[in-house]
Amino acid sequence: YHIHWGTSPLPLLPLLPLLLLHTAASMVMLPNSTGWAQMLDKYLDEEGDWWEAKHRGKRAITDSDAQHILDLHNKLRGQVYPAAANMEHMVWDTELERTAEEWAETCLWEHGPAGLLSQIGQNLGVHWGRYRPPTSHVQAWCSGPVCTHYTQLVWATSSRIGCAVNLCYNMNVWGQIWSKAVYLVCNYSPKGNWWGHSPYKHGTPCSACPPSYGGGCKDNLCYKDDSSNPRREETEENNFIEPEAPRNPQKAQPRAPRPEPPSLPTTAPSKPPTETEDLQKNEVVNTQQMSQLVTCDTKLRDQCKGTTCNRYECPAGCLDATGKVVGTVYYEMQSSVCRAGLHAGVIDNDGGWMDITRQGRKDFFIKSNKNGVQSIGKYQSANSFTVSRVTVKAITCETTVAQLCPHQKPAKHCPRLYCPRNCLEDNPHVPKVIGTRIYSDRSSICRASVHAGVIRNDVGGYIDVMPVDMRKHYIASYQNGVFSESLHNPPGGKAFRVFAVI
Repeated sequence: YHIHWGTSPLPLLPLLPLLLLHTAASMVMLPNSTGWAQMLDKYLDEEGDWWEAKHRGKRAITDSDAQHILDLHNKLRGQVYPAAANMEHMVWDTELERTAEEWAETCLWEHGPAGLLSQIGQNLGVHWGRYRPPTSHVQAWCSGPVCTHYTQLVWATSSRIGCAVNLCYNMNVWGQIWSKAVYLVCNYSPKGNWWGHSPYKHGTPCSACPPSYGGGCKDNLCYKDDSSNPRREETEENNFIEPEAPRNPQKAQPRAPRPEPPSLPTTAPSKPPTETEDLQKNEVVNTQQMSQLVTCDTKLRDQCKGTTCNRYECPAGCLDATGKVVGTVYYEMQSSVCRAGLHAGVIDNDGGWMDITRQGRKDFFIKSNKNGVQSIGKYQSANSFTVSRVTVKAITCETTVAQLCPHQKPAKHCPRLYCPRNCLEDNPHVPKVIGTRIYSDRSSICRASVHAGVIRNDVGGYIDVMPVDMRKHYIASYQNGVFSESLHNPPGGKAFRVFAVI
């Protein structure tokens, strides 16, 4: 058994099992508990199927391994020394699990993706050799000389975790090539390990819990009895790739949007709502989506027209479809949308999302064979389009459309966004929400999404943003616990709508 720590590798010993650890961290504190080793030992002999390569679309960590990781984190958090006054009970987060899976699939022995690291904490572990359960990495994070693994694990406010594991072939680990490396990625939120801050407050357990826990305490941890948070059982519904919606093979049927909310007042209430009104919060739920659900053979010109016809969801198996593709890079409008995405390498045969940009008329289209799809040529003028990947970006409660997707020509696609939870908490730096259904680009995107009923404040989640033409006035209202403001004759800027990602 051989261990590597931090960023400086020790000499490799061939044919021995290796375990390496890596953390995105910066704060120092080590445990000091007489029962530490005994508490960890029970996790060393667990059985599991960590070595099994998971099919795409299935969870990249077994339910039992995930539960063991979560249980061990909470046990360690509840028994820190000195005792913690504000240590929060940790729950499993499927979105963090999803982001961990996406990074584990890269097989890169480094932290990432870079755009997400400002929003999350991350611990990494990798080994080869005999079977080891994922909790062996958690044990090493706690007891090794690199204390920043441990401080992220016991950072009081890092109350959510999601992990994934991947079997990587020929993985480059500090210059050495490991032929069969087992790679563990754990993402934490909110992010911990801030320079100059302690991981928790010392004191009597649960004596300094945030008010949102309502005084609840369990096993020395701030605890909220919320049935929506416990780890869910392994089901198809919480797999990475959701079950494919029923499709008519002849024609794609878009998912039916929920009814639009009733007409809204034109001005914000002049006084705070009563207790009854606050409980109701004028709840609105909006599941309208921006992405269009299509079949493998749907042509772009056959699909909807308008501003929402830019993001498409393709099914799996389009390599075996017969829809023609005309062109290379620039595709003629008679082309199959999904097969053009395959030809360009934007999606693979498992399907997925992609963005379409209309490019106007082109004089000719070139044929080529790429990624298993043969396109044909056309030597006459016709309207064209290009395809691109749907990028995903995690944002903060403060982010506005004016910052993220400023209006410009030619227009660019806004990335798919991930909003954190609890953006309604008082924060002087969070912009206001201006408008109803259509919002000023000076609004907080995430708070506007809660107001629109696209996401819930206590959960957060993914959204799509679509810039629209500037409005001469924006309507105020009170929805889902958010007051939006009215604005008349704004001097500049654009507007936007938010859509659900289901």
